[in-house]
Amino acid sequence: MLKRRQPIIAVIADAHFHDLEGDFDFPGMTIDGQRMMVRSWAETRQSTRVFNESAKALSVALDEVRDRGIRHVVLLGDYTDDGQRQTTASLRGILDRHASEYGTAFYALPGNHDIFGPSGRNHTKEFLDQEGAGVWVTSDPASTTEGAIVTPRMYCEGYPSGLGPMAAYGYFRKSEYLHWETPFGLSDDVESRRYEVASPDGRNRYALMDASYLVEPEPGLWLLMMDANVFEPRDGTFESGEEAAFIDSTAAGWNAMLRLKPFIVTWIADVCARAKVLGKTVLAFSHYPALDPFDGATGAERVLFGETNIARRTPRQTVTDALLGAGLAVHFSGHLHVEGVTRRGRGGRQLTNVAVPSLVAYPPAFKVIEPTEEGITVDTVELQTMAVDPRLPQAYRRETARLEEPDDAAFDAEDYGAFLRAHKVALVRHRYFPKEWPQDVVSRVSGATLADVSAELVDAEVAAVVLHTLAKASGIATEQLAACRMIDIIADWYCLRQAAHLALPAIAPERLGLYRALAERFGREPQEGWDGSIAGFLSIFLGAFAAFIDRAENGARQIEITLQREAKEVACP
Repeated sequence: MLKRRQPIIAVIADAHFHDLEGDFDFPGMTIDGQRMMVRSWAETRQSTRVFNESAKALSVALDEVRDRGIRHVVLLGDYTDDGQRQTTASLRGILDRHASEYGTAFYALPGNHDIFGPSGRNHTKEFLDQEGAGVWVTSDPASTTEGAIVTPRMYCEGYPSGLGPMAAYGYFRKSEYLHWETPFGLSDDVESRRYEVASPDGRNRYALMDASYLVEPEPGLWLLMMDANVFEPRDGTFESGEEAAFIDSTAAGWNAMLRLKPFIVTWIADVCARAKVLGKTVLAFSHYPALDPFDGATGAERVLFGETNIARRTPRQTVTDALLGAGLAVHFSGHLHVEGVTRRGRGGRQLTNVAVPSLVAYPPAFKVIEPTEEGITVDTVELQTMAVDPRLPQAYRRETARLEEPDDAAFDAEDYGAFLRAHKVALVRHRYFPKEWPQDVVSRVSGATLADVSAELVDAEVAAVVLHTLAKASGIATEQLAACRMIDIIADWYCLRQAAHLALPAIAPERLGLYRALAERFGREPQEGWDGSIAGFLSIFLGAFAAFIDRAENGARQIEITLQREAKEVACP
């Protein structure tokens, strides 16, 4: 009697599909005879994700899934750009084609960009016209933006209507599923899947839908799909269901789940207990991380930048305690566009959170889960060598020419990985510097070299000696090292933070040696606090390199996770 081999599963997080060829009631831009809905570079360089490249990235990822013969794909939330009706409908067409032609089975989860509250929300985006000028396209009929094009195609739906286009992909029962349930029972009826939430003052109350489900696509495998979107009503007077009536789910995640959706933890415990008795393998998924995906390596950020998005979205210890208590063993998350594996244990139990990178941020990759005798192997499939759509640099150049700005280095990128690394440099300049960094520090480092910054950290007379010591430690010539641009060093800091071991091949060993040496020579632990000086800021910032490099060098492209089972697996006749 042979054991039935469980299927291989691909996990794609944060595809953020933008419909480059969609109809948003706007002519768009035509390049090489092809009409395109190109989002502006001005918006792209301020966003933690790229937009126009998403369609090709998703296509390449799905082709890779097909070529590997993988039949099951988890879409780990934020599968759309921002839940626009047009975009979601086009994504549905892509998935339908893969399901029809290749037999691919998709299991979707909503992310904070796919759906909003009970009634949805308006969106306004900047597109490029034929000449490269920015034109705002909005779903808001009350928009006062000059020259804006208003179309309902830009609207993002709420629960449950926003699930409609993706209904065939796990959210509702299908005859081929061996088992399917929700936290509320076996019914997939929308009304049976509602829970109560209220504003802090108790005046605003809603019965919201939860889209979680458990599915058994093949014998012995349970996919625990948890809707971790949390919409908390605000105090005040609002129209029922309007966007302003709710705190955005973006920074809530599992920290808010414990307060507003405690029934999910109860359900997890019940599922895990049944799985042990029945000999099922439970793989859990939600859009938001269940453990700190940076594994403590971002301690400097809260000290230097305050409550950033990263700090607000980091799960607290209470989340770890609750999920360990429920018996959860492995969880896959997206949301933060980060590569990372975090493990926590207690009382003989261990929980592993596998953070899955995005397709549209550095590093572009997805995960593949393959069962083993003792548990699972998780492999990483990178998209860094993917070719860049040659039409898009042409579009961006039209835009920058019209703005009388120099072309960005990203426009000359040889492949997708290089494009996203160049985008990271642009992101530092246009998002992190103006939104998170102290402006006196920005003024000092934005156009500086390492020699300039060294003079800030030590006496001018000592700086030359320090640079020589750093050069010797890293293997970089002193003159070359002194001329290193701080903007490139800062971009590498962010790349190492996000990509961990996936960033190492793109950073020369000499540069890594330099970053180690900088951390050792100038670094300071964040626990010591920041004294408000530029030198103090830079010391804590550079010191973080050590934690990032340690995390990167301890990572691996492929990991093994052991899953304990109490019952024997069902034998195949």
